[in-house]
Formats: sequence, C-alpha cells, structure tokens
Amino acid sequence: MPEQLWLPGLEAPPVPTDGLFFAVFPDTRTAAGISKLAQQLCSETRSKSKPLAANRLHVTLLHLGNFAGGLPPARVDAAMNAAASISMGPFSAEFDSAVSFALKPRPGPLVLGGGEGVVGLHALHDALGLALPKAGFGDRAVPSSTPYTPHVTLAYGMPWIATRPVEAVSWNVREFALVHSLLGRTRHVVLARWSLAAG
Repeated sequence: MPEQLWLPGLEAPPVPTDGLFFAVFPDTRTAAGISKLAQQLCSETRSKSKPLAANRLHVTLLHLGNFAGGLPPARVDAAMNAAASISMGPFSAEFDSAVSFALKPRPGPLVLGGGEGVVGLHALHDALGLALPKAGFGDRAVPSSTPYTPHVTLAYGMPWIATRPVEAVSWNVREFALVHSLLGRTRHVVLARWSLAAG
C-alpha cells in the first residue's frame, strides 16, 4: 500500500502508532546491573523520573521509521531480508559514561555512552545501513547524514548533568533483533532475531 502524502491546508497527518527499529539487547544479568545503575543515578539527581525496566533496556542500531495504522509489510520484509544478509561475528559492547541528552533547561533522556567500546555497534549499524537499500527498503528512513551515537537509555525526563564516568558495563553481542515499538504504550515486540556469525 503506497504511503499517503500530506498536503498543507488539508487534513492533519495521521498520528504515528507504530515504530520499527533494529536493536541489540544486553543479557539478563547485564540488564539487571544497568537497571541498578539507573536507579542510583535517578536517586542522585532527586528526579521524579523512573528508570526504564530492565527488559526494555537496549541499544538502537537503526531507527527505520514511525508509521500510522500498523507497520507496512513491505518495509518489514525488506528489513528482514537486509538483516539476513549480514555476515559479522560476535563482538563486545562496553559503556563507561553517564551522558545527558537533555537540552538545558529542559529535562531529557539520561543514557549510557561509550568510547572505543562501541566500535562493534558502529560496524553493525553501518552494515545494516548498506544492506537496507539493496534489500529494497528505500533510503528515506535511514539518513546517512545523521551521526550514530550508540547508547542505552536509562530514564526519560531527567535534568541535565555533566558527562561523568561510571563503572564500565559490557556484554558480548551475539545477536541483533528487529523490533516493533507500540508508540505511547511502552511496549516493544521482537519480530525476529539474527545470530552474529562471521563467514
């Protein structure tokens, strides 16, 4: 089904209800450790914000768009074909700093950031970005001009803080997933997973 164009002066564009993105998830033990750190940082800032639940912690690899009225099946199929073409071995991801994505004076997300420890995430992001157009996804949802900053969101609505080091959090990334986000309903549904194996 073709995507509808919105013309100014006519009716307002439909409100997006569904998002699609590629992500990697920490293992259960690592997620529990990140959740504990998020609780600690929230209490230190005396913010009323609640940290994300451990089962929602993830690193977005590529956001593929938000859609109204469900996910377009052709886009989902193309994303799955792109993912299936990736040939890359497992790697380690390490995050070692607490970073604010807030813009003073407004509150915003507090995230875990990394330096050299996120090189593998950059490589997987780039590989997916190259594979999507070849799979027929179209390149509109993946602007190459947007810099990629791997991060794990800890909490939303947090006051700005200066970037600070934290005890490093790391895990072995052995797979990645395609995720359906139910916008406004704080639910993520994993549509498919792919194991990382070079060769």
